[in-house]
Amino acid sequence: MSTEQPFIGIVQGDACGIGPELLPKLLRGLEGSQRNRTLVISDRRVMAAGCTVSGLTISCKTLSDRAGIDPHCGQVQLLDVPCLDPASIVPGTVSADAGRAVLQTFGLAIDLAAAGTIDGICFMPFNKAAMHLAGIGVEDELTFAKNRLGVTSRASEFNVIDGMWNARVTSHVPLKDVAGRLTIDLIVEAIVLADQTLKKAGYASPRIAVAALNPHAGDGGTIGKEEIDTISPAVEKAKLQEIEVHGPFPSDTLYLKVRDGQYDCALSMYHDQGQIAIKLLGFDQGVSVLGGLPVPITTPAHGTAFDIVGTNTANVRAALNAFRMVAAMAQGRSHRHA
Repeated sequence: MSTEQPFIGIVQGDACGIGPELLPKLLRGLEGSQRNRTLVISDRRVMAAGCTVSGLTISCKTLSDRAGIDPHCGQVQLLDVPCLDPASIVPGTVSADAGRAVLQTFGLAIDLAAAGTIDGICFMPFNKAAMHLAGIGVEDELTFAKNRLGVTSRASEFNVIDGMWNARVTSHVPLKDVAGRLTIDLIVEAIVLADQTLKKAGYASPRIAVAALNPHAGDGGTIGKEEIDTISPAVEKAKLQEIEVHGPFPSDTLYLKVRDGQYDCALSMYHDQGQIAIKLLGFDQGVSVLGGLPVPITTPAHGTAFDIVGTNTANVRAALNAFRMVAAMAQGRSHRHA
């Protein structure tokens, strides 16, 4: 395990959201040793606009080309990517131009990580609608990163709050389709990925609790049989891979077990089953981790917050947690939020 502070790339995020004003707050909130090992990937005009809103001045070395990147230069570096004049957009709106800037800066960050120039990526919040207007061509930023990195195995988003991890079997699919998509092999894949991702985050033997799909875990089959036919067999199959996994548990009490420290990670069957619980436990501090990729990538879980753009009221805690999480993962350390 390396003791050197990793070199982390920070991506500007959607310029119509709170990302640009969060970025200087994030940099100001880091310790000097962390701050001096960061590469901001942004249009310098977007970063300047964010500094104006936040009322902060960040001293940095501006680079016009990736060839000038020096991880040991001893100060914040800004790789200027001329992609968006903030004067041309309307804050708090969905913008194709802002989406294109996201794809350009995030894509560059992924390429730098793949080349070994940076050790991890922390991106300020993106807006999926803007990225789709810009022609992302895939479901979301996770799939975008997966394809750009050439990953063919399973990847998934994890949400983390104060050491409590949440994984998903299905994600951005209609609720009416969830039961039909659940298979033993798919659930096993999700369990294995959760185990691998937590190990990369420094957990020696992650403890995983699997959620039931139906109320009362199906109540012996009277309220659905997915637990009997699919979820329980998947848990047993995953145990054969020496993974510490248990369940299925009724989802209305599962997250109490994780909160109270009995388990490190909950595996939900669908998106909101886990998201509601996790966000209720700490919306303003949560981190999303893009799991299953060869490079650690994190972001604040709260989104672009169009309703408060420009008011300088955005809470930086989740961004700080996202940075610390990606730095910890880049070093193989376990991390609990401050």
